[in-house]
Amino acid sequence: MDTRIERDSMGELDVPANALYGAQTQRAINNFPVSHTPMPTAFIHAVARIKLAAARSNCQLGLLDKPRAEAIEKAAQAVMSGKHDGHFPIDVFQTGSGTSTNMNVNEVLATLASREGVEVTPNDHVNMGQSSNDVIPTAIHLSAAIAVNETLRPALVTLQATIDRRASELAHVVKTGRTHLMDAMPLRMDQELGAWSSQVGQAIERFDSVMTRLCRLAQGGTAVGTGINAPEGFAELMASDLSQQTGLPFVPNDSFFASLASQDAAVELSGQLKGLACVVMKIANDLRWMNSGPLAGLGEIELEALQPGSSIMPGKVNPVIPESAAQAAAQVIGLDAAVTVAGQSGNFQLNVMLPLVASNLLASITLMSNTATLLGERAIATFKVRDDNLQGPLARNPILVTALNSVIGYNAAAAVAKKAYQAGRPIIDVAEEETDLDRSTLERLLDPAVLTQGGIPE
Repeated sequence: MDTRIERDSMGELDVPANALYGAQTQRAINNFPVSHTPMPTAFIHAVARIKLAAARSNCQLGLLDKPRAEAIEKAAQAVMSGKHDGHFPIDVFQTGSGTSTNMNVNEVLATLASREGVEVTPNDHVNMGQSSNDVIPTAIHLSAAIAVNETLRPALVTLQATIDRRASELAHVVKTGRTHLMDAMPLRMDQELGAWSSQVGQAIERFDSVMTRLCRLAQGGTAVGTGINAPEGFAELMASDLSQQTGLPFVPNDSFFASLASQDAAVELSGQLKGLACVVMKIANDLRWMNSGPLAGLGEIELEALQPGSSIMPGKVNPVIPESAAQAAAQVIGLDAAVTVAGQSGNFQLNVMLPLVASNLLASITLMSNTATLLGERAIATFKVRDDNLQGPLARNPILVTALNSVIGYNAAAAVAKKAYQAGRPIIDVAEEETDLDRSTLERLLDPAVLTQGGIPE
């Protein structure tokens, strides 16, 4: 590989000749061959946004001349557009402050900006008024807030709308309810899907709540939270500029010391992502059970056939989207556990597991966003109801006798249910034989559609 010599405060180092970064990035590449997984692109773009806002703010405060500020801004916009994504190779498992990634961005921007005919240095110009210790926590909040607002929330809103549409279409379908995986009282399919919709809707509410805290930024705290080397008004200008860039209501946090030493909002967001993963797992497993069969399972619905299900069993089709969703949900639950541990790692004035927090948060948001879209489009929107498999078990469901409790008593109703179950006969036929109730009364009391409305049967 062709190389060139770069220098930093520790001396000289060989760097690939075509690399936009310099010595500090190369040292990190050499030091951290851990996972071969670089920091997420969305996170790098967020750091570039911060550098753009810093250049503008420093220029407005009279600390950075306009040609340099404009050169840095142009370079940052190029990075944000994705043009130079290949120049940010540092491993997630690096120094806990994320200093290596901050300097990686500083060096790339300095190289690009210097091509505009002005001398721009990584530390003195691109990093002016900043520290890795406030840039990286700010980038965590910034990248996560953008991802939630632009990707996750829209995906969840669309998923809920899809569920609501199918629920409305299937409001006439009555089926056997199940508790403990055993037959229970009947319900309508719109009631069953309505539960999913409510879960998704409440997840959206929880994400809306955490956004308030996610929009409070560390920028301006610099090294330990005191704001050393950050000019007066810098934090406010930075937050305002980032708000203008994104349309989100960013403000400086009320305590920079807390922003640097903790990752409480990130842990909260990760917890909400874990909660969403539980919602996804529940919906995915319901779909799998409802689709099971097609002959020996419940067979209540038929999911869209998307691919052959077996390399040896011809004609087999599996519920691949719910299975994918369940795996994604499990992964998010695991990623949250790591974020929880990382959130505890605030030693005195700095949390030292920031890259892990950033990577896991963005991975979880991506997993849940894509999974919500797939569940809606390729499973819920397209499944067909198998009415023949719903109506037979519903008519024979001995638990319908629950509706007779207030008329003949629990014990007498239990005897009717047991006899009907043992004989495999419809509950209404056995109840007509074993009680003084006439057929028309029983038809009224045991009508599954009426029973889905709740209350005491009359």
